[in-house]
Amino acid sequence: MPTGRILVIDDEPSMREFLCICLQRAGHTARACPGGREGLAEYDAGEYDVVLTDLRMQGMSGLEVLEAVRKRARLTEVVLITAYATTETAIAAMKSGAYDYLTKPFKIDEVTVVVERALEKVALVRDNTLLRDELAKSFKLDQLVGRSQMMQRLFELVRRAAPTRSNVLVLGESGTGKELVARGIHHLSGRADRSFVAVNCGAIPETLLESELFGHTRGAFTGASQNRAGLFEMAQGGTLFLDEIGEVSAALQVKLLRVLQERKLRPVGGASEIDLDVRVIAATNRDLETEVQQGTFRQDLFYRLNVIQVRVPPLRARPEDIPLLVDHFVRRFCAEARRPPLTVDPAVLARLREHDFPGNVRELENLMERAIALAPTGRLTLELLPDLRSGRGMPVGAATRIPTEGVDLEGILGEVERELLRQALEKAGGVRKEAARLLGVTFRSLRYRLAKHGIADAGDDEAG
Repeated sequence: MPTGRILVIDDEPSMREFLCICLQRAGHTARACPGGREGLAEYDAGEYDVVLTDLRMQGMSGLEVLEAVRKRARLTEVVLITAYATTETAIAAMKSGAYDYLTKPFKIDEVTVVVERALEKVALVRDNTLLRDELAKSFKLDQLVGRSQMMQRLFELVRRAAPTRSNVLVLGESGTGKELVARGIHHLSGRADRSFVAVNCGAIPETLLESELFGHTRGAFTGASQNRAGLFEMAQGGTLFLDEIGEVSAALQVKLLRVLQERKLRPVGGASEIDLDVRVIAATNRDLETEVQQGTFRQDLFYRLNVIQVRVPPLRARPEDIPLLVDHFVRRFCAEARRPPLTVDPAVLARLREHDFPGNVRELENLMERAIALAPTGRLTLELLPDLRSGRGMPVGAATRIPTEGVDLEGILGEVERELLRQALEKAGGVRKEAARLLGVTFRSLRYRLAKHGIADAGDDEAG
């Protein structure tokens, strides 16, 4: 449970005392003031995460306090308290930037829950701000490592796309660095001093994704005990990165299209719309054009996202970049391990250039981290890359390039089969009948192959 520094502003002594006791029992630091002007003076003198202020007070109203706090541009959330709640009051409060409002009389639990949620948002914004500041200081386009012509063309396209307001669609296989490209576009744009918010659309259940993206109001659904800003709103003025956009359901595609067209969103359960100034960068490893033709991805949404298309080349298409990447990872992981950079044997580079890297740069990064962690001396040798030495991990295309010492054909074919089985199960969400369909084999054949590779219990049938 997050704890923080809370400022209570209320002209009723009993209410001030009640709120301070509640907050202190919940582990927060609480200080109270009897009016708006006194509260702002205390706010300016201290550091507060959340301000709880009464709406109707003599001298200065809660909305005036809210406006004054917002102008100070600190990482503070404001919660309004009112005994006269109306729809108009709520709309005015939320439009002015209030995190939420409480209606008298309220329960202790209501206060603590709203404050905890507000503190969570403060922490998230603070973390994003710190990360953004660090990235703004350190991020350069040369973090996308590569000297090949393909990468040089990519760098040039990123530089040209960055200053525009246009949405961008980043295409490429898993592990090629699509998010790094998106961050590069953001940090070379005029939005670099605002938030970069990333979300993996395939990692969030469909039932929750709409609320995550658009936010929700209190009471919008079971468990929605307070208003909550969505990722679009958190990215206001900055960039929202929608990774794995191809995983979004048809129903949510419609709502996403509306937001992109109108640059407005309505939180789940909300009565009013929020104006948006957000640049969207989407990414996928799927062939969206084919999915558009098949009717599984909306054509109009595809065109909205695909204003500028950036395609990240797979590592196997630019083997000349492998030595540069190896040097980059060796320096990085040796620095993290506080050891001098290892010397890389030429045979290691030769073998890496023969490998097709189905996992792309991420796979190479993993290999380098493992090799450096296990290296007993100051040299990185072939013995530290056992998977590559045995030919494992190579896709079918790699088997057409036979090194002088020969290959282990059975091992290569076995590894290819094992990897395809793993991918099919992952894409099918663990449902083996669907995995069998994806692989074009019978369910019985799939069970046999899973048992052969020890991937699953062959006797465990799914209903599909």
